Formats: sequence, C-alpha cells, structure tokens
Amino acid sequence: MNPVAMVTGAGSGIGKACALALLAEGWQVFLVGRREDALRATARSGEGLKGMAHIAPADVSNETEVAHVFAAIRERCGRLDLLFNNAGIFTPTRTPDEMALEDWRRSVDVNLNGAFYCLSHAFRLMREQSPQGGRIINNGSISAHTPRPGSIGYTATKHAITGLTKAAALDGRAFDIAVGQIDIGNVASDMTEKMADGILQADGSVRPEARMDMDAVVQTFMTMARLPLSANVLFTTVMATKMPFVGRG
Repeated sequence: MNPVAMVTGAGSGIGKACALALLAEGWQVFLVGRREDALRATARSGEGLKGMAHIAPADVSNETEVAHVFAAIRERCGRLDLLFNNAGIFTPTRTPDEMALEDWRRSVDVNLNGAFYCLSHAFRLMREQSPQGGRIINNGSISAHTPRPGSIGYTATKHAITGLTKAAALDGRAFDIAVGQIDIGNVASDMTEKMADGILQADGSVRPEARMDMDAVVQTFMTMARLPLSANVLFTTVMATKMPFVGRG
C-alpha cells in the first residue's frame, strides 16, 4: 500500500503545495481544512498524479472533528505514515494591551491546541499500527525565535510549537515516531503579499521584504518527509536569503 499522509491547512499556501508534492510521489494524502471547496480544489490540482487525495473537512481547533478525521484514516487505510501539522492563523497586529481576547484565544485554539490534537491522535495511531512508527512534521515559524512587532499571539503559540516538537520527539523515540519542525520565513503566498509592499519593522519603519518561491519550502519539506525513520531533522529553517531575520532589530 502507498504510504499515507495527513496535511492540515491543505486548501491553500504551504499546505496545498506540500500535499501536491506528496501526491506526485504516490502518497495517499488526507487533505484537512475548514473549507471543503478549497480542499476539493487542491484535490483537482492533484488529479493525474500518482497518489490519491482524500477530502477531510475539519476545524483543527475542534478535537471532535479531528477525532473524526483520524477515525476515517483508520477505517480507510489502517495506518498513518506522516502528519504535516501545518494549519495556522495570523491575527491583527496589536500590542499586548490592544489585543482582543477573542484573537488571543483563536491563536491558541488553532496554532497550538489544533496542532496538539492532531499530534496526539497521530501519535496514538502510529504507536498502535504495525509496523509501528511514523513521522510528524510541525510547521513552526522563525517568529518563534525572532518576533515581529505586534505579533504576541502568533509568536507565543509558535514558540510553544517548539516545545511541542521537542517533547514529542523525545516521547516518540521508543515507538519509532520521528518528530521534527520546519521554520519558514517569507515564502511567497497570499498570506505574505503585504510583505512585498511593505511591513512594519522593529525600528518602527515600514519596508518591503524579500520573499522566496514556494518550491524552496516544498523541497525542504520533502527532504524531511523522505527520510527513513532512523533519521530525523529535528529543526530546520528555510527563509528568503535577503529577508531581515538574522540581526533583525
């Protein structure tokens, strides 16, 4: 049987691009996201590729919906070889005193709780299946290490993803579950278009920033996904070479 993957946030951007790369290499891919129409568009883009796409609409911040997706994976395939924990949101740029509690909760619910729900269910299935084991790749962010102004919700939750990755990588050793993290900076997508026009810098100025092609992210992700379970990329950073990250401020 072809290997089985689950990609969250598969309806657009990084999730869609990585899901299509997996389909091109013959994976069965469960496409997870809130918008069924976007997932179906991803599946249509993958028609004719070697793999098979399964549409699985779900809000990752809802544990019950996540559980339903994993029940479908068990029923259809009996195992999961790869989880790409990719779904995430940005909230409006605000200082801590200005941030709405609703936006804070949404950040935590999607970026952190959603990642944990998916990781927890994947861990259970990978531990129980035969042969045992699998790979989990969390989408972190360079903001986890160097935040942007007004990004406390996004930064705090992505910083927590780093802890999630480290703890799960340790706990996964005994069960051949490899857990790693990809931190991405300034990839060209709908979510980063404003960076090309100008974005707030730490010194208060607004300046455009360089972006990289999506293919650079896909290549990095697929390098991680192709590894045998005896090897793991614990953390990796892929970024636009000219973006102001190193030495930002």
